[in-house]
Amino acid sequence: MKLKAWVNAARLRTLPLSISGIIVGYALACLYGYNNITVFILALLTTIALQVTSNFANDYGDGVKGTDNEDRIGPKRALQSGILTPKELKKGIFIAIILCLVLIAGLIFTAFSADSIIYIILFFVLGVFAVWAAIKYTVGKSAYGYRGLGDVFVFIFFGLVSVLGFMFLLTKTLCFMAFLPAITIGLLSVAVLNLNNLRDIVSDKTSGKNTIVVKMGFLNGKKYHYSLLITSFISVLIFTVYNYTNVFNFIWLFAYIPLAKHFIKVLKMKDSLTMDPELKIVALSSFLFAILFYFSFNNFL
Repeated sequence: MKLKAWVNAARLRTLPLSISGIIVGYALACLYGYNNITVFILALLTTIALQVTSNFANDYGDGVKGTDNEDRIGPKRALQSGILTPKELKKGIFIAIILCLVLIAGLIFTAFSADSIIYIILFFVLGVFAVWAAIKYTVGKSAYGYRGLGDVFVFIFFGLVSVLGFMFLLTKTLCFMAFLPAITIGLLSVAVLNLNNLRDIVSDKTSGKNTIVVKMGFLNGKKYHYSLLITSFISVLIFTVYNYTNVFNFIWLFAYIPLAKHFIKVLKMKDSLTMDPELKIVALSSFLFAILFYFSFNNFL
């Protein structure tokens, strides 16, 4: 029973989205002539550990604040349903943090030589900040997710840090054009969070969780959602046109077919009760985009 409870608290369905930025960053590094499978695997494991840490912390934070209550539309959480106690979740968070730090150290020392001390310090500080961000989304009185800043942090860490940070681990350089696919992944990740907030708008408002959707209202939240999807598409389209060599560069377009259907569905939705199934669609489409983006710019024939 406890194993099932921990698996539930880990929210495995969130993991594909969390590693999408690493895959896009790897695609960019390969496009520019850099490849290191060991660093890639370590980065995937580190990202998964950070996401699980965040999921444990979110379960705990929303649970003790009463945000996860009977008004919530999504799946029951571990603390909310009583299958894990606050003490057990806090212990799980602590263990997850230790695992994150170990993986972050392993990733950094694998990617950089011993004489790259500035890069080592910079990325370790960035890693510690990522752990902090994973926890502070819902935990504590100053939780940024309760002040409408969740979208900003998701865009930064799932998009810019994940894509550009991993690319830099391999290439030791950045270029302006790499920001475009990073923006795409960041905005798609924010779109998933926005759907979550649209779904939970009633319970969030009641419990004092002032997400962007709570602040702007359901209808404006939908308009905001459209802008996220459209801008994500425009960003990667510009990147593709600029780097065009053959028709295979547009393979990633297939990922936007389910996103286009999703866009139309959201247009027709009148309330938050029908939002939950769309979360999986956008999350998996984002993961599919990351995979197809790799094949779009790296010869596999």
